[in-house]
Amino acid sequence: MTALLRLSRVIDAFNERIGKVAAWAIVVAILVSAVNAIIRRVFGVSSNAWLELQWYLFGAVFMLCAAWTLKVNEHIRIDIISSRLSKRSRDGIDVFGHVFFLFPFVALMLYLSVPYFIRSYESGEVSSNAGGLLIWPAKGLILLGFISLAFQWLSELIKRVAIRNGQLADEEASGHSVEAEAERLIQEIGTVNAPGTGGTPPGDGIS
Repeated sequence: MTALLRLSRVIDAFNERIGKVAAWAIVVAILVSAVNAIIRRVFGVSSNAWLELQWYLFGAVFMLCAAWTLKVNEHIRIDIISSRLSKRSRDGIDVFGHVFFLFPFVALMLYLSVPYFIRSYESGEVSSNAGGLLIWPAKGLILLGFISLAFQWLSELIKRVAIRNGQLADEEASGHSVEAEAERLIQEIGTVNAPGTGGTPPGDGIS
């Protein structure tokens, strides 16, 4: 298990770095959108390439940040029932979900994405829109996204099994329940409004 946990840490570090770099594509997409809007308004000129570039950038963020999001446990989950169970039961549900739900989904998407990308790459597929971009790089992002998600699935499964066996501390023991999130926000607000932190205490604003 020690070797597996070491592998898990390597996967976590790699996917977190990829996710943090890919997240900057949002800023690039905003800049592209702004420049495109200005040029269109001022010069009356636009291009499908600019629009498609925005789609590609947002797609890159969605696909390449998915594994990082899984790593930090920020995917949406409904815990109305599991939040009422014991920690050991929740850990068991996590392992079951990773094996019987997440793995089949990722495996299916990898199975479909490989030929989907290869056909596009070999044909040099280009957008059907006038002035459009190459399509195969975008389809390659889909494949890369699911590859990274597959590795992160392995990492999460290793950690869940280790946590269930008491070989690893659960960093997410507090969970992501509504109550836990509300308590976190209250603590942050209290820190901001505390004397000496530069915050504005309630009632001290200009009326």
